[in-house]
Amino acid sequence: MTASLSTIEAADPQSPRRQVIEREIHKLEKRLCRQVGEAIVQFNMIEQGDKVMVCLSGGKDSHGLLDILLKLKARAPIDFDIVAVNLDQKQPGFPAHVLPQYLTQLGVPFHIENQDTYSIVKDKIPEGKTMCSLCSRLRRGILYRVADELGATKIALGHHRDDILQTFFLNMFFGGKLKSMPPKLVSDDGRHIVIRPLAHVAERDLARWAVHRAFPIIPCTLCGSQDGLQRQQVGAMLRDWEKKHPGRLDNMFNALQHTVPSHLLDASLYDFQNLKATGVPQPEGDTAFDVDPLPTPGWTGLQGVNLV
Repeated sequence: MTASLSTIEAADPQSPRRQVIEREIHKLEKRLCRQVGEAIVQFNMIEQGDKVMVCLSGGKDSHGLLDILLKLKARAPIDFDIVAVNLDQKQPGFPAHVLPQYLTQLGVPFHIENQDTYSIVKDKIPEGKTMCSLCSRLRRGILYRVADELGATKIALGHHRDDILQTFFLNMFFGGKLKSMPPKLVSDDGRHIVIRPLAHVAERDLARWAVHRAFPIIPCTLCGSQDGLQRQQVGAMLRDWEKKHPGRLDNMFNALQHTVPSHLLDASLYDFQNLKATGVPQPEGDTAFDVDPLPTPGWTGLQGVNLV
């Protein structure tokens, strides 16, 4: 159900349709807060006294990230600060007034960084070629500098579960690696901790939440305007799989959290060369195709804390 309460404001408050939508929105909000809270606890993303720099692009994902973190901040048993940062890349037609107005109304501390990366990307990348790589590198360097200037201890990005799965398949199909987006990492320069609190959140839920909250969405005119990107193709493949086999994306995401090195081929992770028969039963053994119940991931940090 994708309808928003705002679309039926004039309806009878007691109408069955309004009540159904209210219940669905309430369940969606609880799920989003629970999933973000679980990711924060599982990977110890936010700690006492942190200043979290939320990178706000103007898209549904980063809007959702900021919105949910603000809700959790009001309920969390620890104190941390949030500052929203938008990088105005000087794309033609970019509505520079939208985010400052929205963030001012929200009462959130924010910083708008003005850097003309658009002209650099358009100058360096031939027409028709993918602009994402250069644009991403330029953005990263600027955001790391801004994090230093603002005294931010964590940099929060709006990548969600579907982004993580897409990256996994992109690296496997085109890079020959089993590699994805980690939920928490040290930045390229070694000076910052980057977190992805939406790691457990499905894109479809963020899309529904964006409609309900009526975020002022600003589309990207760089990568967002390019057709036929490999990421778009992989995304379409995953959506098709999920449509034909509901729950498949959840299973694949769970698989990323339960790797078995002895049943892969990476000798740097498992000592195949010195493997010997010991006569002692092995817990993994040759059960490569046996289906076992998935264990619950062991969480660290604020274990047992209710953030929802």
